[in-house]
Amino acid sequence: MNYIGSIVKILETPEQSLLRNNVIRTKVRAQLPQLRNTQIVKLTFWGNLAREINNYYKTNDYIIIEGYLSLKNETKVNLNFKVPKKIEITVSKFSPIPLNSEYLMSSRVN
Repeated sequence: MNYIGSIVKILETPEQSLLRNNVIRTKVRAQLPQLRNTQIVKLTFWGNLAREINNYYKTNDYIIIEGYLSLKNETKVNLNFKVPKKIEITVSKFSPIPLNSEYLMSSRVN
């Protein structure tokens, strides 16, 4: 199995769609932390996770994800160059990382 757990940074506003069987799917591009180069992945959320990511998270938020990794071929018309495979992660769990100092101060119990 290709199971991955990582911290990611959300790069764009999540795109939500409703499928034929009334299941909500949300896709968003995210960045994996690496030392040498930047790795961009596409995250896919289903059902309640899709609803939560769309309602509560925005660009530049960090989250901890767990999910299944897959490689997708990108289809291009021009065959003169190699097309890199795109990494897609189907997220099964995620947790927020509160990095904002205002959030940390407001969540403290007096």
